[in-house]
Amino acid sequence: MRKPARDVRDVPQSRRQKKELSRRGNELVKADGFDADNGSSRARTNAAGTALTRPNSPVIDFDGLSRPSFGTRERLEEDDEGKAARLGRMKGAVKTLLECIGEDPNREGLLATPERYANAMLYFTQGYQQNIRDIVNGAIFQEGHNEMVIVKDIDVFSVCEHHLVPFTGKMHIGYIPHNAVIGISKLPRIAEMFARRLQIQERLTKDVANAIFEVLQPQGVAVVMESTHLCMVMRGVQKTASTTITSCVLGCFERREKTRNEFLSLVGVNRR
Repeated sequence: MRKPARDVRDVPQSRRQKKELSRRGNELVKADGFDADNGSSRARTNAAGTALTRPNSPVIDFDGLSRPSFGTRERLEEDDEGKAARLGRMKGAVKTLLECIGEDPNREGLLATPERYANAMLYFTQGYQQNIRDIVNGAIFQEGHNEMVIVKDIDVFSVCEHHLVPFTGKMHIGYIPHNAVIGISKLPRIAEMFARRLQIQERLTKDVANAIFEVLQPQGVAVVMESTHLCMVMRGVQKTASTTITSCVLGCFERREKTRNEFLSLVGVNRR
């Protein structure tokens, strides 16, 4: 496998770079209501009135939504009336698509298709409404453990953002703790959260690795994903037997070839 891109958090920083990062961090914090100079805080609140604070993180946003768009925030906070209006717009769009491909959306077999498809798409993309904070839910434990932990063969189902068709496969997640361990069920849940969005496999792999690295602060994280893309099977080159493999390694997995190879061997990538 190719040598992965270096994680910027793993590169020694010069004094000037550290000062610049600190300056930018203070600007972000002030923009969200916290004055680092006098220690005063003007915390933002969500729709429920709960105070929110922003971690100084390039990966996880104001309340753990992980790089959301305008529509993500709107969808997360809308009321029942807004949800009904959203569903109605989606049903109208699906009906238009059916008409455009030459179908009759009023025939018996298609009458309920716009609503079924709209609800299915909302389910496929429910990860936009989830956040890291709620998924981890405090399940980080100080165990003094510093050996490799791996959860392999995690089923992943996502939707390609280029053609809006599925890609499916397996994800393998490993990390080496720095004393703290995370509840093992949280690793598949984090993968599921990022998969339930419009994705490309490369970004999905990095999203999962960076999020785990951010919330757990381990010695290193490694994520490998193997999947089949229906956009390559049903259309285009139509290669039914092809598999796409992506990886993201951070921390000690990137620095130490022996550690990286041990992980790849344990998840079975090196034997194929």
